[in-house]
Amino acid sequence: MKNKFTQKYPLVWNKKKFFIKIFCSIPNIATGIIITTEKSTFIVDPGDGILRDLNKDYSPIEILNISDIFISHGHHDHVGGVWSLLTYLSVMKKKTPLNIYYPKGCLEIESIYKAFHEVYSDELKYKITLKEISNSRSFKKKDVTIKPFKVNHRELSEDGTNTFEVPSLGFKFTHENKSICYGGDTAYCKNLVDMSKDSDLAIIEAGAEGKEKNDLHLTIEQAIEIGKTAKEYFLVHVPE
Repeated sequence: MKNKFTQKYPLVWNKKKFFIKIFCSIPNIATGIIITTEKSTFIVDPGDGILRDLNKDYSPIEILNISDIFISHGHHDHVGGVWSLLTYLSVMKKKTPLNIYYPKGCLEIESIYKAFHEVYSDELKYKITLKEISNSRSFKKKDVTIKPFKVNHRELSEDGTNTFEVPSLGFKFTHENKSICYGGDTAYCKNLVDMSKDSDLAIIEAGAEGKEKNDLHLTIEQAIEIGKTAKEYFLVHVPE
């Protein structure tokens, strides 16, 4: 039985100029998120369509201000728009550096970067730096502190008899005592529970097809239980 819960996008949250917009988060299709403050512009999980969505809301100059991209994991619905976004920034003559943060072992991002650099290195005017994350140490970018944390995302083996771990992260973004916890895709895990608790906003995936608990995704009930420990929450990645 599939979930009866449906989610309407975009989802927007804005507190004291700490802004997040989730353009969409649809399993097997696309995810796309922007986070901004007065000094920062971040993209989280740029799935297919991210460039179209950005251009609806932001001018080319504002898009060129993107300084950091955060990748939760390498599945196509979370990284499918990376190439087009990098290309657009090149075409529009971005000159300031761009950092891409991703979980250790995420071969998809490394492959996209390598191929992109091979094609466009002669005309690239901005520096792209890959930042592999292998621990949970916090770091600061301009006026935002970022706390990465490991989550439990798995996928089925080809024969469907077993599951295996996908390199995956969640991120907690803190700005002026306000915090946003983004869990990415994950089954139930203690790190997500701990990071969501008392956050100002928790973004929790609810990707399980039904009510039965599993080691691939959270059920609606599990996601709501975790979300309620935050001051506010959004459920995302709900099957349509």
